[in-house]
Amino acid sequence: MRSVSTLLYGIHLLLLGLLCLSALSRVLMLWPARLRRAGGEPPAPLAGDDVPEVLVQLPLYNEPLVAERLLRSCAHLDWPRHRLVLQVLDDSTDATAGIVDAVSSELRSNGVRIDVVRRRTREGFKAGALAAGLRHSEASLIAIFDADFIPPRDFLRRMVPSLDDPEAGLVQARWAHLNADRNLLTAAQAALLDGHFQVEQRARFHRGHFFNFNGTAGLWRRQAIEDAGGWQADTLTEDLDLSYRAQLAGWRFVYRDDVAVPAELPTTLDAFRTQQRRWAKGGLETLRKLARPILRSRYSLRLKLAALAHLSANANYILLAGVAITLPLLAFIRPDRAFPVVHGGMLLVGLGGAALFTLLCQRTVPWRQRLLRTPLALLLDVGIAHQKAAAAIEALRGRRTPFVRTPKSGDVGTPAVSTRESTTAEDVGRAPGFHAEPLWALWSTMGAAAALSSPDLIHGAFLLAFALAQATVGLTARRHRLEVADTAVRSPVAAGA
Repeated sequence: MRSVSTLLYGIHLLLLGLLCLSALSRVLMLWPARLRRAGGEPPAPLAGDDVPEVLVQLPLYNEPLVAERLLRSCAHLDWPRHRLVLQVLDDSTDATAGIVDAVSSELRSNGVRIDVVRRRTREGFKAGALAAGLRHSEASLIAIFDADFIPPRDFLRRMVPSLDDPEAGLVQARWAHLNADRNLLTAAQAALLDGHFQVEQRARFHRGHFFNFNGTAGLWRRQAIEDAGGWQADTLTEDLDLSYRAQLAGWRFVYRDDVAVPAELPTTLDAFRTQQRRWAKGGLETLRKLARPILRSRYSLRLKLAALAHLSANANYILLAGVAITLPLLAFIRPDRAFPVVHGGMLLVGLGGAALFTLLCQRTVPWRQRLLRTPLALLLDVGIAHQKAAAAIEALRGRRTPFVRTPKSGDVGTPAVSTRESTTAEDVGRAPGFHAEPLWALWSTMGAAAALSSPDLIHGAFLLAFALAQATVGLTARRHRLEVADTAVRSPVAAGA
């Protein structure tokens, strides 16, 4: 038994140590010198009518609640109309098509150049739609907005000058949040996304590392897309894939932290998890696809390692799931010198690093809100860790799954139902994670009871936190799914049947 417990303890320490290193690396991104504005002040907004032609691509698939808002906001972009074309890439199979046609006709009658491109099939999903749209235009600059974004009127005036450098292939704006205060879930998501946009993207740009186009709120140089081989649909994160291929081809990217584009955050856990599973799996699919080209590239070893670390970031959820499995086991087995001070210290470093990063990355949020959002963000991240770990393992095994869009709610109180979301009571019980979260919560609770009986307050508290995160996520998602099923029974049309 002693050899088994020693082996288990060693595995646990290895997983936890790797997580601590990851947490510390994120904290280092907060170093003030790392976050000073790269390259001085941003360029002045472009004035006048002597400007390049811009194609604004708007990929849509069954977005009846937000399609009109998107089209009207893009129609009000401050850019000469003879140099601006809106291109709606509509693959919809529902009422969205009628909304698009009606709004497009109205805008066209008011002098807006707007084209609607429809395909017979959704081959390639979003990547396929974007590629198809490029075949209908020769514009040199391409702006892309997802359905739930509302670009500010001066977006192009401010972003286009960042491409004056002939080596710049993309300029990415920061995401802002339309509904961060809608509920506790959106507040937690806002904190997590601020970590990415206000720290990680900014730090990578400043250091000269590879960073990615985030799929929307960005402006591409067409030549960069073509030099990289165009849009490809062999990963779930076509934006990340194209970003790395373009940078491997020699193009430089620009990040504009000062340009914020408001967007809607998913308002339900199922919608959020759909998004997060896709991002987690797609990132590691891109790693599998591009690891060898990165290692063979002309870039320095430092940049190569940073790129590989970026693409493998979601593998951390496999490590976190491993810690959540092994920590209760150690509480049961109680090996010799179990849970020494150094182990408790490692747990505190990992949690403390994550908490410090999340707290300080919310630079535009008042401190009172930061103190609320930070624990919510940590609970949410831990609560969906097993879902993201499963998606990461699928990616590493090479298992392909279809692209599933994130449902949007627009200005309506009830969010649209995802194509993956259950609509019958029988389907609810088979939904992904329906039984997983309660089991994870039970396992952590049992471990906490064993640790506290030692007594071991530090590890008991950690295990109770794991249990709370899993139980909260599981119960909230369960309640929403049952509400969806009940709505489907009472009103099939309202549920999207």
